Amino acid sequence: MNAPEEGTAARPRVEGDREQEILQATLDVLADLGYDRLTMDAVASAARASKATLYRRWSSKAALVAEAVCSQKTRPPLPDTGTLREDLLTAYCGMGVLRDPRGLALLAAVVTAMGRDEEFAEIYRRDFITPSIKMTGALLERAVARGEARPDLDVSLVAPALPGIVLHRVFLLGEEATPELISRVIDQIILPAVAPTPNPKDSHG
Repeated sequence: MNAPEEGTAARPRVEGDREQEILQATLDVLADLGYDRLTMDAVASAARASKATLYRRWSSKAALVAEAVCSQKTRPPLPDTGTLREDLLTAYCGMGVLRDPRGLALLAAVVTAMGRDEEFAEIYRRDFITPSIKMTGALLERAVARGEARPDLDVSLVAPALPGIVLHRVFLLGEEATPELISRVIDQIILPAVAPTPNPKDSHG
């Protein structure tokens, strides 16, 4: 009988706890070496696995790293506090993870990877960025329905603004992503930008 060919169902699957161990090892290597120097061999060594084992589950370095990064992000239920301000605070104050040096190293590696590896960028946009933007978009659309935001609001333009501003201040200005910073961005930039335009007739009684 011939041995099972590469790619057949006879090969052992990578799943469960073993999969999580490999994803964690990938994050460790990514934080230590960055995306450019990360290799499947380096991850295999860190995870005490063979490179063939990795390729049974992930078709490429980009696919492995993207899943490892996305596996860190838990998606809580969509906030519904009754106001846009509280919804945004609930959704985004968790960005305080950016105060962790390892979290910053991982995000820096992700930004580098997106600029250099189109496959990684496509997977990360699809599995991480797009769902996050859709979540914020849903909060904004709800605010429009309540009359809390302008009816002509360009949701696709505003939805990425809050995390974009915070990340700019973290990476380029060296600030920390504290709840206080997030609150200031919400109060001074996001809410004024989406507020309904006052009706001039209302001011005349």
